[in-house]
This record gives sequence, C-alpha cells and structure tokens, in this order.
Amino acid sequence: MLNILYSFALALLLALFGTRLFARFLVKKSYGQFIRQDGPTAHYTKRGTPTMGGVVIIVAAVAAYFLADLILWRQPRLSALLVLFLFVGMGVVGFLDDFIKISRQRSLGLRPAAKFIGQGAIGVSFALLAIHFPSQRGWTPASFKISFLRDTPLDLAFAGRALGLVLFVLWANFLITAWTNAVNLTDGLDGLATGAAAMVFAAYIIVTLWGISNLCEAGEALTHCYVMRDPLDVAMIAAAITGACLGFLWWNVHPAAIFMGDTGALALGGAFAGISIVTRTEILAALIGGLFVLVAASDIIQIGWFKLSGGKRVFKMAPLHHHFELSGWGETTIVIRFWLICALFVAVGLGMFYAEWVVAR
Repeated sequence: MLNILYSFALALLLALFGTRLFARFLVKKSYGQFIRQDGPTAHYTKRGTPTMGGVVIIVAAVAAYFLADLILWRQPRLSALLVLFLFVGMGVVGFLDDFIKISRQRSLGLRPAAKFIGQGAIGVSFALLAIHFPSQRGWTPASFKISFLRDTPLDLAFAGRALGLVLFVLWANFLITAWTNAVNLTDGLDGLATGAAAMVFAAYIIVTLWGISNLCEAGEALTHCYVMRDPLDVAMIAAAITGACLGFLWWNVHPAAIFMGDTGALALGGAFAGISIVTRTEILAALIGGLFVLVAASDIIQIGWFKLSGGKRVFKMAPLHHHFELSGWGETTIVIRFWLICALFVAVGLGMFYAEWVVAR
C-alpha cells in the first residue's frame, strides 16, 4: 500500500505546485487557447487561457511513479512501463497538435494523416510489446483473449498465433483510438474531463488492488481468480495519474487558469486504454468510463444523423455538454452533473466487478 500512497501523494503535490508555475510560463510565452468560431459564444472569453497543461499531468505522474519506486528501492515493472509508454507517447502527439494550433493561431493542429501515423506507431508498438515478455508464471502484460471482468473464451488467436497477433494489434489500436478520442471530446468544459479522469483512474486502483489480493495460483480455476502481470505497479500508475489529475484540477475548475489541451486528453485516454488492456478488463472499462462513452456517442450520433438526414441535428450542438450549454445550463452545473453521472458509472462498474467475483467464488 505504501507504493500506491507514495505515487498518489507525490503526483498530487507535483501537479498542484507545478501547474501554477507552468501556467505562468505559458502566459509569458503567450501560449493561449485558440477558440473555435462555431463553438458556444460563452467560450470566447476563454481565448488566450494557457493550454498544454497536460504536460504537468504527464510529468507529475511519471515522476511520482519512479520516485515511489526509488524511495522503496524497487525496480519498475514491464506492465507499468508499457502503460507509461502509451501515456507519454500519446501525450507527445497531443503536445505537437496543441503547439501547432497555438503557434499558428488556428483550430487545425496536426494534419489527420500525421496524427494517425503518430498514434498508430505508438499503438502498434505498445500492442506488440504487451503480448510478449512472459513473467515467471508465463503471463504476458496483455492477452489474445477479449476481456470483460477477466479474460473471456473469445480468443483472437483461434486460428493461430500469427493471425492472433494481427487481430490483437487491431483490437488494441481500436481501444486506444476510441479512448483518446472520447477523452478529447469530453475535454470541452472547465474541469470536466480532469475530474472524470480522476474518478475512472481511482476506480482502477481498486480493480488492481482486488487483483493483487486474488491473483491466480498454479492449477487454480481462472474463473475464481485474476491473471494480471505486475498489478501493484499498475495500481501505482493509476494512483499517480489520479493524484496528478486532482492536483491539476485545483487550477482547472471554472474559471480555469489553464487547460489540459490535447496533450492531456490524448495522454489520459491512452493510459486508460493501456490499463484496461493489462488488467484484462477491456469491456468493463467501457462501463467505468461510461461518461466518456456517452459524450463520444453523442458526437457520433450527431454526425451520422446529420449526414443521413441531409442536414438535420439530434442535439443543438455536439458533444453532449455543448447541447446543454445551448439549452441554458450554466457551465458549473453541467460539469457537476456530468461528474455525478461519471461517479454512477464508476460505482456500477466496480459493483459489477465485485459481484462477479462473489458469484464466481
């Protein structure tokens, strides 16, 4: 438990104090947010607010994990390093996107092809590494099987390892792309994505702790225990990201002194996808992160119906939080109510995770 507490506390403090310093640096450099012209008019006042705050979240979480290991004289474990690789890698793509927007004062950052190549290279590298390097128990960080609360009988390697590897790379990259986009779409109001991210990563501290307490032993039925490689280190990563989000949230609540930007949104989405894969809870993540799914779905529905109906809209504006803005809800009201929805999704997800274990026993 000390490992997890150190990771959380260090990340919280680093983000809390580091965000203010970074915001001042960005103001001096005039690195402010560019506001899209077709967005809610209330957002025009946010133009010029420092962005790229996700840099602080990334640095605080990564530093906290390694410092906690150093304090306790531990070596980093592979599963944690892979999640950090995805976390930092997606953050770099987001940083480039943010920097181009700011430096050129336009809403278009990285071109779609460049963004796709960058995310794809990182996602493919993660997937290939995660399915190799078995532990002494023979467990790799990821599995060829589709997972819900644990691995299910649905095996991507049903026709051999070669095909399984291709299918797994596609599956992992689908998850990574889906979660990075979902978090990015949710990051539209002050503190909304940051607070929601803190909740979902906190949920994974509980999931991994439960996995530590009930790891499979030799010969034990896999329906009565959990197969996770390096669950303690993954819990440390989840705790570090939770702490970093809370420290950053102090400055990110309305009226925000700084935005996380694509830097933070892509990094958090990547980390969430990575943790769901290495904990074998890929489908459960869609419930725990249900708020992100809801927001992304609203955008998909809006675009799809607009094209099918010849210009009609389901919502006044997508993603969903902008619909409520245009309906007259205050920004703080929307954020708090969306946080409550997120908390409900997290509670249901954790309840299902625990209930399944009780039934399986």
